[in-house]
Amino acid sequence: MKHKIYTVIFLFLAQTLTTHAAEEKWISLFNGENLDGWTPKFVGFEAGVNYKNTFRVTDGYFTVNYDEYEVFDNNFGHIFYKDKFSNYILKLEYRINGAQTPGGPTWGVRNNGIMIHSQSAHSMEIDQFFPRSIEVQLLNGNDEGETPNGSVCTPGTHIVMDGKLVTQHCINSNSVTNRGEEWVKAEVEVRGNKVIRHKINGIVVMEYTNPQIDAHDAETPVNDLEHLTPLKDGYIALQAESQGFDFRNIMLLNLDEK
Repeated sequence: MKHKIYTVIFLFLAQTLTTHAAEEKWISLFNGENLDGWTPKFVGFEAGVNYKNTFRVTDGYFTVNYDEYEVFDNNFGHIFYKDKFSNYILKLEYRINGAQTPGGPTWGVRNNGIMIHSQSAHSMEIDQFFPRSIEVQLLNGNDEGETPNGSVCTPGTHIVMDGKLVTQHCINSNSVTNRGEEWVKAEVEVRGNKVIRHKINGIVVMEYTNPQIDAHDAETPVNDLEHLTPLKDGYIALQAESQGFDFRNIMLLNLDEK
Protein backbone atom coordinates (compact mmCIF):
# COMPACT_ATOMS: atom_id res chain seq x y z
CA MET A 1 0.00 0.00 0.00
CA LYS A 2 2.78 2.39 0.95
CA HIS A 3 4.51 1.61 -2.32
CA LYS A 4 1.40 2.66 -4.26
CA ILE A 5 1.10 5.90 -2.28
CA TYR A 6 4.76 6.77 -2.93
CA THR A 7 4.28 6.00 -6.61
CA VAL A 8 1.25 8.29 -6.84
CA ILE A 9 3.12 11.09 -5.06
CA PHE A 10 6.12 10.67 -7.38
CA LEU A 11 3.94 10.78 -10.50
CA PHE A 12 2.12 13.86 -9.19
CA LEU A 13 5.38 15.71 -8.55
CA ALA A 14 6.80 14.68 -11.90
CA GLN A 15 3.66 15.89 -13.68
CA THR A 16 3.77 19.17 -11.76
CA LEU A 17 7.39 19.79 -12.73
CA THR A 18 6.70 18.90 -16.35
CA THR A 19 3.69 21.23 -16.49
CA HIS A 20 5.70 24.05 -14.89
CA ALA A 21 8.53 23.60 -17.40
CA ALA A 22 6.04 23.65 -20.29
CA GLU A 23 4.57 26.92 -19.00
CA GLU A 24 7.94 28.66 -19.02
CA LYS A 25 8.13 30.67 -22.22
CA TRP A 26 11.78 31.40 -22.80
CA ILE A 27 12.41 33.70 -25.73
CA SER A 28 15.62 34.11 -27.70
CA LEU A 29 16.95 37.67 -27.90
CA PHE A 30 19.31 36.72 -30.74
CA ASN A 31 18.29 34.97 -33.95
CA GLY A 32 21.78 33.71 -34.88
CA GLU A 33 21.72 35.49 -38.24
CA ASN A 34 21.78 39.25 -37.66
CA LEU A 35 21.44 41.91 -34.95
CA ASP A 36 17.77 42.66 -35.53
CA GLY A 37 16.21 44.06 -32.37
CA TRP A 38 19.50 45.48 -31.05
CA THR A 39 20.75 49.09 -31.18
CA PRO A 40 24.43 50.02 -30.74
CA LYS A 41 25.62 53.20 -29.04
CA PHE A 42 29.30 54.25 -29.09
CA VAL A 43 31.03 57.20 -27.47
CA GLY A 44 30.98 60.13 -29.88
CA PHE A 45 28.18 58.78 -32.07
CA GLU A 46 24.40 58.81 -32.15
CA ALA A 47 22.54 55.65 -31.23
CA GLY A 48 22.38 53.25 -34.17
CA VAL A 49 25.95 53.72 -35.44
CA ASN A 50 27.90 50.45 -35.22
CA TYR A 51 31.40 51.93 -35.04
CA LYS A 52 33.94 49.93 -37.07
CA ASN A 53 31.47 47.05 -37.29
CA THR A 54 32.33 46.14 -33.69
CA PHE A 55 29.11 44.25 -33.02
CA ARG A 56 28.40 41.59 -35.61
CA VAL A 57 27.33 38.00 -36.18
CA THR A 58 30.22 35.61 -36.84
CA ASP A 59 29.71 31.87 -37.38
CA GLY A 60 26.28 32.16 -35.79
CA TYR A 61 27.60 33.90 -32.66
CA PHE A 62 26.78 37.38 -31.39
CA THR A 63 30.29 38.87 -31.31
CA VAL A 64 32.31 41.86 -30.14
CA ASN A 65 35.06 42.13 -32.75
CA TYR A 66 38.02 44.50 -33.05
CA ASP A 67 39.67 43.40 -36.30
CA GLU A 68 38.95 46.79 -37.93
CA TYR A 69 40.72 48.73 -35.12
CA GLU A 70 44.36 49.75 -35.11
CA VAL A 71 44.05 51.06 -31.58
CA PHE A 72 41.29 51.45 -29.00
CA ASP A 73 40.81 55.13 -28.13
CA ASN A 74 38.07 55.20 -25.50
CA ASN A 75 35.69 53.79 -28.10
CA PHE A 76 33.40 52.32 -25.46
CA GLY A 77 30.26 50.83 -26.89
CA HIS A 78 27.08 49.08 -25.82
CA ILE A 79 24.33 47.35 -27.75
CA PHE A 80 20.79 47.44 -26.39
CA TYR A 81 17.88 45.05 -26.82
CA LYS A 82 14.73 46.77 -28.06
CA ASP A 83 12.37 45.94 -25.17
CA LYS A 84 12.33 47.09 -21.56
CA PHE A 85 11.91 44.47 -18.80
CA SER A 86 11.29 44.49 -15.05
CA ASN A 87 10.94 40.92 -13.73
CA TYR A 88 12.85 38.28 -15.65
CA ILE A 89 15.62 35.71 -15.84
CA LEU A 90 18.30 36.29 -18.46
CA LYS A 91 20.82 33.61 -19.36
CA LEU A 92 23.56 33.38 -21.94
CA GLU A 93 26.89 31.74 -22.69
CA TYR A 94 30.05 33.68 -23.44
CA ARG A 95 33.71 33.10 -24.20
CA ILE A 96 36.78 35.30 -24.61
CA ASN A 97 37.85 35.83 -28.23
CA GLY A 98 41.53 36.69 -28.69
CA ALA A 99 43.73 39.28 -27.02
CA GLN A 100 42.69 42.74 -25.88
CA THR A 101 42.86 45.48 -28.51
CA PRO A 102 45.94 47.76 -28.15
CA GLY A 103 45.08 50.94 -26.27
CA GLY A 104 42.37 49.35 -24.16
CA PRO A 105 42.22 50.11 -20.42
CA THR A 106 44.07 47.79 -18.06
CA TRP A 107 40.79 46.85 -16.38
CA GLY A 108 39.32 45.94 -19.78
CA VAL A 109 41.40 42.79 -20.22
CA ARG A 110 39.12 39.74 -20.46
CA ASN A 111 36.26 41.98 -19.36
CA ASN A 112 32.71 42.50 -20.58
CA GLY A 113 29.36 42.98 -18.94
CA ILE A 114 25.59 42.63 -19.09
CA MET A 115 23.89 45.93 -18.34
CA ILE A 116 20.47 45.54 -16.71
CA HIS A 117 17.86 48.12 -15.64
CA SER A 118 19.64 50.36 -18.15
CA GLN A 119 18.59 53.63 -19.70
CA SER A 120 17.93 53.39 -23.44
CA ALA A 121 20.56 53.86 -26.14
CA HIS A 122 18.74 56.93 -27.46
CA SER A 123 18.68 58.64 -24.06
CA MET A 124 22.47 58.59 -23.69
CA GLU A 125 24.54 61.72 -24.29
CA ILE A 126 26.85 61.70 -27.34
CA ASP A 127 30.02 61.50 -25.25
CA GLN A 128 28.62 59.38 -22.41
CA PHE A 129 30.91 56.41 -21.74
CA PHE A 130 28.47 54.06 -19.98
CA PRO A 131 24.69 53.91 -19.66
CA ARG A 132 23.06 54.47 -16.30
CA SER A 133 22.53 50.84 -15.29
CA ILE A 134 23.54 47.89 -13.14
CA GLU A 135 26.42 45.92 -14.67
CA VAL A 136 26.73 42.15 -14.24
CA GLN A 137 30.43 41.75 -14.94
CA LEU A 138 31.78 38.94 -17.12
CA LEU A 139 35.39 38.52 -16.05
CA ASN A 140 37.84 35.80 -17.03
CA GLY A 141 41.10 35.51 -15.13
CA ASN A 142 44.66 35.33 -16.39
CA ASP A 143 46.91 32.33 -15.81
CA GLU A 144 47.77 33.54 -12.32
CA GLY A 145 45.84 35.34 -9.58
CA GLU A 146 42.14 35.32 -8.82
CA THR A 147 39.43 37.23 -10.69
CA PRO A 148 35.92 36.77 -9.26
CA ASN A 149 33.32 36.43 -12.02
CA GLY A 150 29.76 37.74 -12.00
CA SER A 151 30.68 40.78 -9.91
CA VAL A 152 28.65 44.00 -9.98
CA CYS A 153 29.40 47.58 -11.01
CA THR A 154 27.02 50.51 -10.70
CA PRO A 155 27.42 53.29 -13.31
CA GLY A 156 25.06 56.06 -12.18
CA THR A 157 23.34 53.79 -9.68
CA HIS A 158 23.57 52.38 -6.16
CA ILE A 159 22.46 49.08 -4.59
CA VAL A 160 21.77 47.71 -1.11
CA MET A 161 23.63 44.73 0.35
CA ASP A 162 23.05 43.27 3.80
CA GLY A 163 20.63 46.10 4.50
CA LYS A 164 23.19 48.84 3.81
CA LEU A 165 23.40 51.28 0.90
CA VAL A 166 26.51 50.56 -1.18
CA THR A 167 28.00 53.49 -3.10
CA GLN A 168 31.26 51.73 -4.03
CA HIS A 169 31.39 51.45 -7.82
CA CYS A 170 32.32 47.76 -8.11
CA ILE A 171 31.86 44.90 -5.63
CA ASN A 172 33.41 41.46 -6.09
CA SER A 173 31.30 38.33 -6.14
CA ASN A 174 32.20 35.12 -4.32
CA SER A 175 32.76 33.09 -7.49
CA VAL A 176 35.72 31.01 -8.50
CA THR A 177 37.97 32.28 -11.31
CA ASN A 178 37.09 31.24 -14.86
CA ARG A 179 40.18 30.96 -17.06
CA GLY A 180 40.95 30.21 -20.67
CA GLU A 181 38.59 30.60 -23.59
CA GLU A 182 35.97 27.98 -22.76
CA TRP A 183 32.25 28.80 -22.80
CA VAL A 184 30.93 30.10 -19.48
CA LYS A 185 27.25 30.18 -18.49
CA ALA A 186 26.00 33.44 -16.95
CA GLU A 187 22.53 34.05 -15.55
CA VAL A 188 20.88 36.98 -13.81
CA GLU A 189 17.54 36.89 -12.02
CA VAL A 190 15.91 40.32 -11.79
CA ARG A 191 12.91 40.99 -9.57
CA GLY A 192 12.18 44.65 -10.27
CA ASN A 193 13.45 46.72 -7.37
CA LYS A 194 13.34 43.84 -4.89
CA VAL A 195 16.25 41.50 -5.51
CA ILE A 196 18.84 40.72 -8.20
CA ARG A 197 20.90 37.50 -8.25
CA HIS A 198 23.92 36.60 -10.37
CA LYS A 199 24.79 33.01 -11.31
CA ILE A 200 27.93 31.69 -12.98
CA ASN A 201 27.76 28.13 -14.29
CA GLY A 202 24.61 27.57 -12.25
CA ILE A 203 25.97 28.80 -8.90
CA VAL A 204 24.66 31.95 -7.17
CA VAL A 205 27.69 34.23 -6.72
CA MET A 206 26.06 37.53 -5.73
CA GLU A 207 22.75 38.95 -4.47
CA TYR A 208 21.61 42.50 -3.71
CA THR A 209 18.46 44.60 -3.46
CA ASN A 210 16.99 48.05 -4.01
CA PRO A 211 18.76 49.24 -7.19
CA GLN A 212 18.40 53.01 -7.37
CA ILE A 213 19.57 56.07 -9.27
CA ASP A 214 22.63 57.99 -8.15
CA ALA A 215 21.37 61.52 -8.82
CA HIS A 216 24.81 63.01 -8.25
CA ASP A 217 26.77 61.01 -10.83
CA ALA A 218 28.09 63.52 -13.40
CA GLU A 219 28.81 60.86 -16.03
CA THR A 220 25.20 59.68 -16.28
CA PRO A 221 23.04 62.83 -16.20
CA VAL A 222 19.52 62.40 -14.86
CA ASN A 223 16.66 64.52 -16.19
CA ASP A 224 13.78 62.35 -14.99
CA LEU A 225 14.83 61.35 -11.47
CA GLU A 226 11.30 61.50 -10.09
CA HIS A 227 10.23 58.66 -12.36
CA LEU A 228 13.36 56.56 -12.06
CA THR A 229 13.87 56.05 -8.32
CA PRO A 230 13.54 53.34 -7.23
CA LEU A 231 14.95 51.59 -10.32
CA LYS A 232 12.30 49.02 -11.19
CA ASP A 233 12.93 48.28 -14.88
CA GLY A 234 15.08 49.12 -17.87
CA TYR A 235 16.84 47.84 -20.94
CA ILE A 236 19.41 45.05 -21.37
CA ALA A 237 22.73 45.78 -23.08
CA LEU A 238 26.04 44.06 -23.80
CA GLN A 239 29.36 45.89 -23.72
CA ALA A 240 32.32 46.53 -26.01
CA GLU A 241 35.30 47.62 -23.89
CA SER A 242 38.32 46.59 -26.04
CA GLN A 243 38.14 42.81 -25.49
CA GLY A 244 36.80 40.42 -28.14
CA PHE A 245 33.86 38.29 -26.98
CA ASP A 246 31.49 35.68 -28.39
CA PHE A 247 27.93 35.18 -27.09
CA ARG A 248 25.37 32.48 -27.78
CA ASN A 249 22.04 31.18 -26.41
CA ILE A 250 20.90 34.62 -25.22
CA MET A 251 17.57 33.67 -23.65
CA LEU A 252 15.03 35.48 -21.49
CA LEU A 253 12.12 34.33 -19.35
CA ASN A 254 9.74 37.25 -18.76
CA LEU A 255 8.32 36.60 -15.30
CA ASP A 256 5.63 39.24 -15.83
CA GLU A 257 4.06 37.06 -18.53
CA LYS A 258 3.93 33.75 -16.62
